Amino acid sequence: MIIDVHGHYTTAPKALEAWRNRQIAGIKDPSAMPKVSELKISDDELRESIETNQLAKMKERGSDLTIFSPRASFMAHHIGDFNVSSTWASICNELCYRVSTLFPDHFIGAAMLPQSPGVDPKTCIPELERCIKEYGFVGINLNPDPSGGHWTSPPLSDRSWYPIYEKMVEYDIPAMVHVSTSCNDCFHTTGAHYLNADTTAFMQCLTSDLFKDFPTLKFLIPHGGGAVPYHWGRFRGLAQEMKKPLLTELLLNNIYFDTCVYHQPGIDLLTKVIPARNILFASEMIGAVRGIDPETGFYYDDTKRYIEASTTLSAEAKAAVYEGNARRVFPRLDAALKAKGK
Repeated sequence: MIIDVHGHYTTAPKALEAWRNRQIAGIKDPSAMPKVSELKISDDELRESIETNQLAKMKERGSDLTIFSPRASFMAHHIGDFNVSSTWASICNELCYRVSTLFPDHFIGAAMLPQSPGVDPKTCIPELERCIKEYGFVGINLNPDPSGGHWTSPPLSDRSWYPIYEKMVEYDIPAMVHVSTSCNDCFHTTGAHYLNADTTAFMQCLTSDLFKDFPTLKFLIPHGGGAVPYHWGRFRGLAQEMKKPLLTELLLNNIYFDTCVYHQPGIDLLTKVIPARNILFASEMIGAVRGIDPETGFYYDDTKRYIEASTTLSAEAKAAVYEGNARRVFPRLDAALKAKGK
């Protein structure tokens, strides 16, 4: 199988965005706050939004299954309070669940958490548990910066995050460390904030003893790890100066990277620097970069082409990147597939 571990519902019916706009307006004017029951999206609308977009691209490009979560830029945890975020997360997660029931062979869910700046992360646990227990989701997305580009939260190594980690260990689920929209003009959302966050999360783990406390905790750092593979020597050197173990021992039993890197030289670098066992196939389509590369004539986010063209990865390593690593890092995904005889 070819498993894409990084998919977002970026093509949800327009009714979702319209409801969200009303919710945001209701923050200032409570009389305008919409009820959840006022959001009406039919199964046929969901089918059309998927069949003509993500599913069509999956079939065209040759991938089989996508781990599907709410649109990252729509999480916008900095908007409103915890109640606003909780309601919004519940709605978005339910839509992803409905997609997974309509297309069970092609999509399985990962949860958005109802994070909110300054709010104890443990308040996210009920939604996390609902998505795992009721929806059969196989992972979560964890935003290390709910403030939207201002970084007001403590680092991921801080004990305030531990209740979420305890649940991750209990349910044996990984977290994709993924920020949302930047409301700081210094940081473009997808071109800077996302990649900055990937790099920052890795460094927060490097400078801490988090994985001593949680030896089985698993983080998936998206977008190829931001600057991490390119500056692997810098990180190795910093760890050495801090008297830390080698990065392979310190971090690579717990941290993984996806292949949302949109050109061949980038994938070649990733696969030369990072061990194949730590790389999971992903494309994040239809996402931040949707155009066609004039140098190749193919879509930038058609990442399977880059893996196929890799001269670094053996056939065995490619199989691990495409399927084996995902089944190992997402044990609940593996169990769900085995239950279907796959």
